[in-house]
Amino acid sequence: MDAVTPSALPSGGLIGLVSPATTVGDLSRIEKAARYLEGRGYRVAVGENVRKVHGYLAGTDAERAADLHSMFANKEVKAVMCIRGGYGTPRLLPLLNYRLIARNPKIFVGYSDITALQLAFWKKCRLVTFQGPMPGVDFIDPVDPFSEEMFWRLITSPRKAGRLVLPGQALTSLRPGHASGRLLGGNLSLVVALMGTAFLPDFRDAILCLEDVDEEPYRLDRMLMQLRLGGVLRRCAGVLLGQFTDCVPRDPSKPSLTVDEILQETAAASPVPVLANAPFGHIPVKLTVPFGVRARIDAEAGTLEYCAAAVR
Repeated sequence: MDAVTPSALPSGGLIGLVSPATTVGDLSRIEKAARYLEGRGYRVAVGENVRKVHGYLAGTDAERAADLHSMFANKEVKAVMCIRGGYGTPRLLPLLNYRLIARNPKIFVGYSDITALQLAFWKKCRLVTFQGPMPGVDFIDPVDPFSEEMFWRLITSPRKAGRLVLPGQALTSLRPGHASGRLLGGNLSLVVALMGTAFLPDFRDAILCLEDVDEEPYRLDRMLMQLRLGGVLRRCAGVLLGQFTDCVPRDPSKPSLTVDEILQETAAASPVPVLANAPFGHIPVKLTVPFGVRARIDAEAGTLEYCAAAVR
């Protein structure tokens, strides 16, 4: 089954805002995000349930799933953006109408806990989605110019981005070689959480993208080892590692491996090229990664290339 590429976001198009994970908390972020999008000339539809609170969740599972269904069913909505991540999207996976989503492909944006939805959309619908800025997090002042420019270019222009010029940092080769494949992955914790379920894609011939935040090194070590033991790192074509933000020991007085040591040891045991230090994940200056789009990594030259357009 071929990838389903969503239509480009047109000038003045309607953008739907949803909160499928943790409660927004500071509701002013919804209004600020809407003002930012409207300032760029777009119209905004806010999900009916985004202001709800159910413990740490933005409403019940049924309410959060209903907002997703509503946005995908609305023919006027051209893009669906998650206000924030947090926790809770895996709870929605058995509730979603994937036929509805497949019949109404459109731009879908988020990162962090939103990874679970993006992987499920690829597995069930082959829908290209975007690990990119979330309005309630990244489009609140100050907005990073690189992140902003790349994001809007990818979702509005049906031209491939080609080789990327990254802001102020070099990609690091942890295992040399070249690899081509579809970009897939996201937050490491969510990728591992979906192992053994019907919602994890087959990463065969994929460029596996991984990042995480606020995880102690031993937990990263355990999750990466699970990917190794599960054959994921053997089946993929290559690995692109992002940022592992605030992944430090809680008790620095105890001995620990560093994140760099864990990534180097993982790469050494991998049979595929591994390129690290890519600027995506829980950082202010970030790439937008179009999951499902073919890409090429050169882990010798330290380059990343998007080989196809992310929208049509």
